Amino acid sequence: MPSRRTVLTATMGVTASLAIGGTAHADDKRLRSLISRMTLPEKVGQLFVMRVYGHSATAPDQADIDANLSEIGVRTAAELIAKYRVGGIIYFTWAHNTRDPHQIAGLSNGIQKASLKQPRGLPVLVATDQEHGIVCRVGKPATLFPGAMAIGAGGSRADARTLGRISGAELRAMGINQDYSPDADVNVNPANPVIGVRSFGADPDAVAELVAAEVKGYQSSRVAATAKHFPGHGDTAVDSHFGFPVITHSRALWSTLDAVPFRAAIDARIDSIMTAHIMVPALDDSGDPATLSHPILTGILRGELGYDGVVITDSLGMEGVRQKYGDDRVPVLALKAGVDQLLNPPSLDIAWNAVLNAVRDGELTEARLDESILRVLRLKARLRLFEEPYVRQADVDRVVGTRTHLAAADRIAERTTTLLVNEGGLLPLSPGAHKKVLVVGADPASPSGTTGPPTGVLAAALTGLGFTATALSTGTAPSAATIAKAVAAAKDADAVVVGTYNVTAADAQTKLIEQLVAGGKPVVAVAIRNPYDVARLPSVRAFLAAYSWTDVELRAAARVIAGKAAPRGKLPVAVQRADDPTKVLYPVGHGLSY
Repeated sequence: MPSRRTVLTATMGVTASLAIGGTAHADDKRLRSLISRMTLPEKVGQLFVMRVYGHSATAPDQADIDANLSEIGVRTAAELIAKYRVGGIIYFTWAHNTRDPHQIAGLSNGIQKASLKQPRGLPVLVATDQEHGIVCRVGKPATLFPGAMAIGAGGSRADARTLGRISGAELRAMGINQDYSPDADVNVNPANPVIGVRSFGADPDAVAELVAAEVKGYQSSRVAATAKHFPGHGDTAVDSHFGFPVITHSRALWSTLDAVPFRAAIDARIDSIMTAHIMVPALDDSGDPATLSHPILTGILRGELGYDGVVITDSLGMEGVRQKYGDDRVPVLALKAGVDQLLNPPSLDIAWNAVLNAVRDGELTEARLDESILRVLRLKARLRLFEEPYVRQADVDRVVGTRTHLAAADRIAERTTTLLVNEGGLLPLSPGAHKKVLVVGADPASPSGTTGPPTGVLAAALTGLGFTATALSTGTAPSAATIAKAVAAAKDADAVVVGTYNVTAADAQTKLIEQLVAGGKPVVAVAIRNPYDVARLPSVRAFLAAYSWTDVELRAAARVIAGKAAPRGKLPVAVQRADDPTKVLYPVGHGLSY
């Protein structure tokens, strides 16, 4: 790894005089000096955050080289930086960036080295989506926490701050310095296909408190937190990855619901805010998505809410931002709206050249680019990336997935598991009365590189607690034959635990559970994603909400089932009745214990 002397030399001595400390704005003179020496193509590059395939910045596998050549026109991350001078890189599991902590640290150092050795080289913002729960890019052996809605069920600001502090410390040790978390959306639509359990809940004030706490945690570990998705993605039945959602909230409702957590994030000095590819006619009736809306991003976010930090788009490859304009227009319009960072365009070459030509043609001014670059450089300075761009492999072992961190995650998870139904005091189960347990249900792919599958994790955890538990995966759409197999297996069990996953009206999961209940054995259901499942399973005598199917939440649910931990979570969202959605079955705050 290059020494600090090498870093200062690589940046042509500029950073040697960059005394980072105090407020970010105190160094504006030096940062503006950096900007003044940049060429126009370098300036354009600073605005982009791009994906790249491979576990190494210089020597990825051949399949990743091929993918890079096909999608980006370069072979490696180092070539990407040399060609486009991008200011940020985003890590994805599917891009093979996150195999293990030491590899991630090596990739991060390779990216920084590639950028710093360029003329007028600058450190890179290395980012990822580490929300915890169902959206994580870095899996085991890193510490994985319950997701946002589980933290909302726990209701502890201290736990939210601990999550941010520990997660931030581990990310920083691996060279990841910007996290696209927390989710600041207020999830008030049970049918929301894209947010759901990624939100802390449906109460804007409770969400605001937890958002602010998590932000403070990340900041204490010198990782930039990102509140998303402005102006609020919590009330939609359309996924902006595949469609164009329209939020019909009035301006007054938006102000008292969606805006509240973003105000709290800004008060907490949030480092960056991510835009949503949604239309909110009450805020801008032009038909443009918020990502491209000057009235929303400049008028409201910057003007009314007073935010002067970095604004980053959600991925520009999502359909929600691509339906109205071509990929060459989207980045230009986003900058004109007030965006600073352009995330993951489908074609970097098209997007980069579109911005470059917009400046050359006079549609965008170089001064407008300078405004955004200054915000990006302020963030890099605040994170001390000019002074400490590299990470040490020794710190990976010292920080990532330590026993203390893993124990903290387990303790937090125990405070989130929510008991919604417990007829006749069925729970807790005891190994004496219910020795043999059959665990069936959905086994969605692990969201974060955890052990999985969920039925296996639950069965192993229950076996470790004194039961003899057997796992039988039945999936999210069990066939008649699969249901019959599960019912037959239940005859030899003393109790059945069923993992449910987003149960709908005509869902085969309901048929599975009805037939298991009819078999006469006690049935315990565990919602491993949305807690709304309980409304469609009235025959179940005991129902727990775990909010995700990651190991830490499933192990906590097993401890609650076994009585080794008392259920302490309270619903952070309301559950409506299945037969009449206008009526509430379980209100916010509902939660049983024993």
